[in-house]
Amino acid sequence: MIINPGRLFIASPILALLLIGPAFGINYAKVPLDQLTEMARMGDQTAQVELATALEHGEGVTKDIGLAITWYCLAAGRGSADAQRSLGWIYANGKGVEKDDKLAAYWLNKAAGAGDDYAARLVKRIVDKVGTPDKTGCSHVASAPWLKSRCMKTSCRKIVRMVEKLAVDYRLDANLVLAVISAESAFNPRALSNKNAQGLMQLIPETAERFGVKDPWNKEENLRGGMAYLRWLLAFFNGNVELALAGYNAGENRVMEYNGIPPFAETKAYVRRIISDYGKRSHYFEKSWLTRSRPATGQTVVQSEKKSNFGTLGG
Repeated sequence: MIINPGRLFIASPILALLLIGPAFGINYAKVPLDQLTEMARMGDQTAQVELATALEHGEGVTKDIGLAITWYCLAAGRGSADAQRSLGWIYANGKGVEKDDKLAAYWLNKAAGAGDDYAARLVKRIVDKVGTPDKTGCSHVASAPWLKSRCMKTSCRKIVRMVEKLAVDYRLDANLVLAVISAESAFNPRALSNKNAQGLMQLIPETAERFGVKDPWNKEENLRGGMAYLRWLLAFFNGNVELALAGYNAGENRVMEYNGIPPFAETKAYVRRIISDYGKRSHYFEKSWLTRSRPATGQTVVQSEKKSNFGTLGG
């Protein structure tokens, strides 16, 4: 079959770039930022590295080292030596992050294993022996050990991959989102509580409407709605994970009413369970997240005063 590049560009410029790029040699440095971003989202490793580099150095875009790391992580996870070397360099120099020689050596060693001679020379200057760090520095990558026992089915692993992809958009730690899903629905996309909370992240109709979810039974829509609410809560409570979780379970107005985690047995157990799974009590946040959705008004918005089909915590 003969592909007409011109027709591809008319129908879908991004798809055309992805399909003919390797053959025609795209100059990624000249691709408009919005197209580069879309190409990166569609999985183009070179676009991911180019976008990350622009974000790292503030070239034509606002400098954002956290988002740069996220895009480097996506490309590095798919085997990009350039991305692996860049991550190693960032952690070796403490560029916008805490300096971490062990983590730097981990990524540089991966790049070296892919044939990057510069990374191979650099890693020898950092550590005598490369070890395995406790973390990878890539928060969108699911690494929770409990996933091995709770998420063994292919259908569940697909949900994990979906969460990892969306975590980039929402700047959320995938492990936190997955811990919430585990507690809410046990990864059952058809979960329905007696309070009409629906789907993976157990959205009640009010919350679904608030965050623009038209079909709560659609897995991606449900995840987007739940993740939008979760990050709103994180911004509202200044990155305090425990208060954000209490808000997700009982509504942010209840948390404000009690000036902390409400004294409900379900809510306290819910927060304890997820904190145990997640292992952290603080999370990155941006106050701008508060402007991207409508806050709760009027009576208390109860997200999860419910008992699901999976028990009091849905897990």
